[in-house]
Amino acid sequence: MESLPAELYTPEQVREMDRRAIEDHGLGGDELMERAGRVAYRSLRRRWPDARRITVLCGGGNNGGDGYVIARLAANAGLEVRVAALSDPDRLGGAAAAAMQRCRERVGIAAWEPALLDDADVVVDALLGTGLDREVGGVYAEAIEAANARPGGRLAVDVPSGISAATGARLGVAFRADVTPTFIGLKQGLFTGAAPDHTGEMVFDDLDVPGEVFEGLESAARRVDAEVVADWLPPRRPAAHKGDYGHILVIGGDHGFGGAVRLAAEAAARSGAGLVSVATRKRHVAPLLAGRPEVMAHAVDSPGALEPLLHRATVLAVGPGLGQEPWGRGMLAAAADFDGPVVLDADALNLLATEAPAANPRRVITPHPGEAARLLRRDTAAIQADRFAAVDELLSRFGGAVLLKGAGTVVGADDRRWLCTAGNPGMASGGMGDVLTGIVAALLAQGLPVGEAAAMAAALHSAAADSAAARTGARGLLAGDVIEALAMGRAG
Repeated sequence: MESLPAELYTPEQVREMDRRAIEDHGLGGDELMERAGRVAYRSLRRRWPDARRITVLCGGGNNGGDGYVIARLAANAGLEVRVAALSDPDRLGGAAAAAMQRCRERVGIAAWEPALLDDADVVVDALLGTGLDREVGGVYAEAIEAANARPGGRLAVDVPSGISAATGARLGVAFRADVTPTFIGLKQGLFTGAAPDHTGEMVFDDLDVPGEVFEGLESAARRVDAEVVADWLPPRRPAAHKGDYGHILVIGGDHGFGGAVRLAAEAAARSGAGLVSVATRKRHVAPLLAGRPEVMAHAVDSPGALEPLLHRATVLAVGPGLGQEPWGRGMLAAAADFDGPVVLDADALNLLATEAPAANPRRVITPHPGEAARLLRRDTAAIQADRFAAVDELLSRFGGAVLLKGAGTVVGADDRRWLCTAGNPGMASGGMGDVLTGIVAALLAQGLPVGEAAAMAAALHSAAADSAAARTGARGLLAGDVIEALAMGRAG
């Protein structure tokens, strides 16, 4: 991921770049297709240097044309190549038709049948490309399922067929690639939703198009990781003191959920907050202080007891272990008039979904897809079908910043969008969201605006999780391991 650009674009924007390169800058469509095919072929040889037999699945558009270029190059290099055309190759036009004719002079082109996959070391998906906007069916679905079921390598050209380049949604069935070389501009959908299950290693090449191709096209989102955001927080002054870095009040931990509030508080402290207090149930105070004496823990059994703590806080983090019983409802209601930055997560969001709160420009909400579905009164599948649209709608209703968790976390604030491409499957375990809440709160306490705080928190959280997983393995990764990685400075 480190070599990939930060800018992410919609498929429509990338098609406009392609048009500009051809029509405004004299790059022929044939030349761009040749360049794309060469990049893809080099990626294949780098990943599978010992491959001798390849099968190329070609569709009916420019993606298929890229496939015909790859097949010709492989044949010229002495590989055994089989080409399966899933639409009539003689109905192709433009650059794709020219690429097909050059391929046909070197390699036989056959109609699709499953036997064409037999004994292939690598299968190349050059079927559908970036324009897909409906579910895959018919012979295309059959070919994709057959390719996924077989052993050996799989390479997708530009976009795995069956994945929306706009949203990352899986449209019926989708090709599972080990490597996906993609061209000119990074498509935003390749990094979120179902896409990470299908892209494998991402390889990017801008095909040497002129820089003017990108002028005036503002990216739809920006990719964030720990390196990208490293300069968002300035170095601390030598004479700094704890009062410079805020006082966070974490509110949560109803009976039986004291661990959640401790994880959030400890993550806030490890992420640079000056002071961290916790308002929780009495029974959680002693173990919290024993485990993390740097945190100030307060027994709060009624909304009225929260009032003096609210006056001392500069940032609130509400929700970890809060519950949806009367105690949690009362705590959330008591915090409603707080006039500083607020992070809401977990049961604070579930309670918020039952109300109609006013938009708050100083609020960060951090829903997972299920919580986002409740907030928008949708089902989870609708959220995952277009995570960017879900963030847009959440922003319009709730204001501030939205951090939609999941593979390819999407963050939005005002008209800006970020996408976190770090992280690993080990993060699908209890307590990870509580740690993230604490990180967001700490960055707010250190003066970051809500959007930057949310985006940077997603990047630091994921980078720390990747560091911890590299040491212990992803399976069995614990939220506490992520806090330890934050503490040791391994998040970037």
